[in-house]
Amino acid sequence: MNSTVRIIGVPMDYGANRRGVDMGPSAIRYGGLGEELEAAGIDPVDAGDLLLPRAEERDPDAGQPARGNAKFLREIEDVCTRLADQVAETLADGAFPLVLGGDHSVAIGSMNGSSREGDLGAIWFDAHADLNTPQTSPSGNVHGMPLGAVLGRDVFGEMPWAHAPGVSEESIAYVGLRSIDDRERKLVRDSEMTAFTMADVDERGMTAVVEDALAVATDGTDGVHVSLDLDWLDPTAAPGVGTPVRGGVTYREAHSALEAVSRRHEEDGILRSMDVVEVNPILDERNETAALAAELTASAFGKRIL
Repeated sequence: MNSTVRIIGVPMDYGANRRGVDMGPSAIRYGGLGEELEAAGIDPVDAGDLLLPRAEERDPDAGQPARGNAKFLREIEDVCTRLADQVAETLADGAFPLVLGGDHSVAIGSMNGSSREGDLGAIWFDAHADLNTPQTSPSGNVHGMPLGAVLGRDVFGEMPWAHAPGVSEESIAYVGLRSIDDRERKLVRDSEMTAFTMADVDERGMTAVVEDALAVATDGTDGVHVSLDLDWLDPTAAPGVGTPVRGGVTYREAHSALEAVSRRHEEDGILRSMDVVEVNPILDERNETAALAAELTASAFGKRIL
């Protein structure tokens, strides 16, 4: 693992349907991220947070696409464009970009910036598929659309800031899906992406599933992006998220998954970028979700029990 990790905070809640996730980056830092990374032998360099106007100061319907519904799209474009530049600059400097959200729409910027370095695979640790577009989303909340955006689906194909040509469906693997609406279920089934649900985890075990996901994400790519949404975990382990879904990953399974990613990176140097998203401290209990986010990030960077 690159010994220098540049932490980029993105306190954005434009893509979510509940306030509070904008405080996620601060909560994760307060939860011990720096100390956890240092314990993993990593040198964390905190680049601070991108500056964003508050949602109350903006019109969610301004900048709507010509077709469909996507709230705060103008603001999300601005933030993700700036984030993509910071991620690309971080990689050019020889450091590893670790992006702290904010809602999951920040992944549009993370992956666009990372894909400038070459073809990019992705592992999506999430309860949700995030494959909607303004044409298919029932809510217009962009945190349910980041993969639809980077893949250039529907109207996103006309938005260069969103569509990342270096990311292809064949190189994306979901791990732990368990909450998908009927329309999105069809989108996933008709795609070339690989989807491992919680049923797969129950049947085969987390390590085997993640190893298969890594095989997908590394096949024909130059690097891998890891996107970690804390609602991937069961609400008993991670209560501080906006869209909790019962039946999720346990504390130990989550660590096993990120440890598997780290082991593969130690062998092949596959990891290029990572984002950690959807921590909402307003809904949390004693900041435990943010602290867990810090722990899991450290596991991805090589922290072990022994």
